Parts: sequence; structure tokens; C-alpha cells
Amino acid sequence: MASQDWFDKDFYKVLGVSKDASDAELKKTYRKLARQFHPDSNPGDAAAESRFKEISEAYSVLSDKEQRQEYDQVRAMGSGARFTAGGPGQGGGFEDVFGGMFGQQGGGQRVRFGQGGAGGAGGFEDILGGMFGGGGAFGQSSGGYRGFGGPTKGRDVTASTTLDFGTAIAGDTVKLSQGNGRPVNVRIPAGVADGQKIRLRGRGEPSPDGGEAGDLVVQVSVRKHPVFERDGLNLRVDVPVTFTEAALGATIEVPTLGGSPVKLKVAPGTPSGRVLRVKGRGVTTKNGTGDLLATVQVAVPSHLSDKQREAVEALAAALPDENPREDLLAKARD
Repeated sequence: MASQDWFDKDFYKVLGVSKDASDAELKKTYRKLARQFHPDSNPGDAAAESRFKEISEAYSVLSDKEQRQEYDQVRAMGSGARFTAGGPGQGGGFEDVFGGMFGQQGGGQRVRFGQGGAGGAGGFEDILGGMFGGGGAFGQSSGGYRGFGGPTKGRDVTASTTLDFGTAIAGDTVKLSQGNGRPVNVRIPAGVADGQKIRLRGRGEPSPDGGEAGDLVVQVSVRKHPVFERDGLNLRVDVPVTFTEAALGATIEVPTLGGSPVKLKVAPGTPSGRVLRVKGRGVTTKNGTGDLLATVQVAVPSHLSDKQREAVEALAAALPDENPREDLLAKARD
């Protein structure tokens, strides 16, 4: 930034804060204004873009301790002063003001503020930089001027983990290795799903210029369970029953994930594929709790003795002569 701009621009007014505003207050105000006037939020709005640059410029200076101190000193020095091109014998000129600072008299030898060449001293910015302990061009701290964009957010770091089905449902703390090789403990929330990404704010790379740290993004893979399958917040399980249990009715035990089995009543004449619901025994997340859905599967014996075969044939002869596929075939013809 050109040093003369610091005399003309009231960065506190740009951000709408007092001169004794804390770093936290500055940061909070800047974030609010930056979101409001960011070009992405105001496409094609030149006024908003200009305002965003002013806000970023002001925060860039005031958020840097050394630059803020220099800015306050320069503003205090220039407060109320008028810099004119006063001629011989006239007071109030630009050089008179600075001449007085270095012990010169208004009508005596004047201090010349030229644009010092490479390696040369005496330039306006070099002199002011030396007065305030800065090196090189005025308005730059040792960290350099960051420009209109404000502090840069640190880079995001990615990591991946594979969890057992039960761990994903219950949640756990796991140790991961980041892309830079450093281990980090990560809390996996209950109910995380296969393929889900977890973003941990501020756990990535630090900012190069004092801004926010990046995020840690964890890609989660979940191993399949031999019994249970996830369906949103619900858990599904296939439960085999015998022909007798399905035909005559029965009370059966159904497994739950990580708990004791529960008893369910199978009504007489229950067909294969009917779903029995156990409330509240599914997946629990901050968005709610699902149910356990038990699908009845009628198990057909694959090996029958001669006596058993005769009993089944006798049952078939005693049952009504009906075709359970008749309705299906009729619908298929429509």
C-alpha cells in the first residue's frame, strides 16, 4: 500500500469498529462484512466488490499487530495537519512538517523526500519505515503486505479410515495419519454412513499469514455386517421362520445390533417377506433414531424323510385347491 493512503483512509471507520477494538472483535466484524460483500455472494455487483476490497484492506492492516501500531502512529501524526506545497517563506508545507520533526526550522534547510533509487536512502517510505521500526517500504511489516484478499486460509488436509459396521453406528475415537504423516485423534460421530465425509474445522494446515487454519476432511468407509444392513436410520435383518411357525403363528427371537435379542410375535398365516418393526432399535444420530426392520423369510426344508414327505402330501391334499399365482398371472396379462 502507498504510505500516503494511511493518512487518508480511516480503516476503523471502514470496518465500523472503535480504535480500541480487540483482535477478536476485528475478526468477527471482518468475517460478517466479508460474507456480506464477497463477490461470490454479489455476482456482477461492482459496488459490492469495491466494498469487499476496502474491508479486506482495512482488516489486513488492523489484524497485524505491527502494521496496526504503525497505522495508529501515522494517523496520529497526520491528524489535523494539512500538507500543502508551501512556497519559500511559507509555513505548513509538507516538508516543513517533517522538517520540524527532525529539528529543522521552517525557513531553514529543508528535508527532501525523494523516491530513493535502488539501494538509496532518503525516500519517503524508507524514512517513515525507519521511524516506526519497519524495514523496506512503508506499510509493510516483516510478514509483508497481504493485499486485498485478507488473511489466507490454511490448506485442507484429507485422510481416510475404514470402520467396522458396529463402530460406525456407535461412534468412536480413532487415530488417523494425515497427508503430512502426522497422527491425529478424530472423533467419529455415531451413525456415520459409508462414503460420508467428516469435516473438522481448524484441524488442517495453519495459515501462512495469520488467518484461519484449514480443515481436516475424513473420508469414511464402513465394512459390511454379516447380518444387518443399513437403510437410512433403520437397520434391516432377514429372519427365517419355519413353515409351521408362519402357518400357525409363533413368538420368535430377533437379534439386535450390540444388544440382547428381542421377542417378536409372528401372526398365524404370516407370508414370507412381511416386515416386523422394532421401534427405536435402529441407528441413532443427532437427526433422530431409526427402527429395526425384521423381514420374515419362510424356511423350506431341503431334505425330507419318507414319513415327513407323506405328512406334507397329506397336508396338501387337505388344503383348498387354489393357485397362489393366479392373481399375479392375471395382472401380468393386463
